[in-house]
Amino acid sequence: MSAAKIKKGDNVIVRSGKDKGRTGQVLSVLPKEGKIVVAGVNVAARHRKPTQVNPQGGIERREAPMAISKVGLVDPKTGAATRIRFEEKDGKKVRVAVKSGEAIDG
Repeated sequence: MSAAKIKKGDNVIVRSGKDKGRTGQVLSVLPKEGKIVVAGVNVAARHRKPTQVNPQGGIERREAPMAISKVGLVDPKTGAATRIRFEEKDGKKVRVAVKSGEAIDG
């Protein structure tokens, strides 16, 4: 399996779908499913019945996983969505933004 291009804690922008243009921080990455969870994006509402644990019940809103192909990393220099490539600097593999050439980590 290749190295993850988008990691937990990265800032991403949604490229397509109902949340197109929204930005958020990556909460978790699910590489086997090809999905990602982004804060404040793709929020799903679950209607919960009252239970002993939650006697109030009500509507529970939480971020649902979305396809990783729908998001792009926010370029640290320009603020726009960019792809990512890997380069080797000082013997370390570093993620680099394709648009600006700016190193993302390292």
